[in-house]
Amino acid sequence: MTTPINLNKARKAKEKAGAEQRAKENRAKFGRTKAEKKLEAAKAEMQAKLTESHRREMSDPKDG
Repeated sequence: MTTPINLNKARKAKEKAGAEQRAKENRAKFGRTKAEKKLEAAKAEMQAKLTESHRREMSDPKDG
């Protein structure tokens, strides 16, 4: 015969594990220093400029 479990404790343990997982994800997502955020923004801006400079100009259909 198996031992009975307390369903309230099981439910609370599951909620706690879920909360810990969300906290871990948020630490990775938001837990960056100001320097890291600035560096990432600068890299994104540089990539956007590079992409824009390689864009081909579309000719106007009105010009013929």
